[in-house]
Amino acid sequence: MSEQPLPRKRILTGDRPTGKLHLGHYIGSHRNRLKFQEQYECFFLIADLHMLTTKPDKESIEHIAEIARTIVLDHLAIGIDPHKVTFYLQSAVHEVYELQLLLSSLVTVERLQQLPTIKDMAAAAGMDQIPYNLLGYPVLQAADILMPRANLVPVGKDNESHVELARQIARRFNNAYDEVFPLPDSFVEGGTLVGTDGQAKMSKSLDNAIFLSDDAKTVQRRVMSMYTDPNRIRADIPGTVEGNPVFVYHDTFNPNKAEVADLKERYRTGNVGDVEVKEKLATALNHFLEPTRERRAAYESQSGFVDELLYNGTLRAREEGKQTLSAVRRAMGLAGAWNRISRAAEKRMKKSGQ
Repeated sequence: MSEQPLPRKRILTGDRPTGKLHLGHYIGSHRNRLKFQEQYECFFLIADLHMLTTKPDKESIEHIAEIARTIVLDHLAIGIDPHKVTFYLQSAVHEVYELQLLLSSLVTVERLQQLPTIKDMAAAAGMDQIPYNLLGYPVLQAADILMPRANLVPVGKDNESHVELARQIARRFNNAYDEVFPLPDSFVEGGTLVGTDGQAKMSKSLDNAIFLSDDAKTVQRRVMSMYTDPNRIRADIPGTVEGNPVFVYHDTFNPNKAEVADLKERYRTGNVGDVEVKEKLATALNHFLEPTRERRAAYESQSGFVDELLYNGTLRAREEGKQTLSAVRRAMGLAGAWNRISRAAEKRMKKSGQ
């Protein structure tokens, strides 16, 4: 008899539906997902419940479906195979809500307050005080991770402590009740991309982003307005290459290394203008994005495809959630309490003819 292959380990990652994806997302995390889909069973959530921690206004909520579709389409456009991953809408998997409540008894307020990201998120959102749902954000994140019983969680360095908290909660549950959860490991993703303004990392809110969905003319326009060496007011003045956003992008996206080396040499000696450097960057970026545009157009031509993908993925996530919650309730004894009450009630009703 031939041996059955071992089931692939699971990954849980996702995006808050706050806007379309840009090159910074691709460099920071999404290019890794192209590799993960070949090695792991992947669950990609649209984390709309997490969005509520900083954007609970009705207008933002009303745009969730539209942005969720865009994010999924961005994934498909960069090469994610819809047959290899599960996309799902977090708020539609109600089992996550219940799991968060059950896990919340395993962590203290003091432990949550120790996480530096909570204060940072509150400050970034202009909050004077930390609301309850933001303080509980890491517990909800733990529920997200443990619901599909994920083995690996790709995160930025600033969120590594959240995965450690999920491990701690899983360990405490397993020790207190029964072995239900694997202890998830974090995969710390590196790499950030400076925005076109050269002042901060790429961000939609700062209007310094080049989006995966931008057409060729838009990319050209954004590149030509990029920040460069402010001391270089003429093409014959030697310029600084190190830390120059235009050359950071060349190093990242231009596969013609000989061309990049030549541009750097001429830039340092004052023998090339910013216009030429930027035009060649725009050409490289558009060459990089052209396959993405072609895949996007192909998927967009299939009316309703993205909705169906999200719908079926969410149904699958719900089923995973039901199985996990069933195991959790059995381990805790909650299922037994209800079973005893319901059996006694049914027995009495049957006896009285009801």
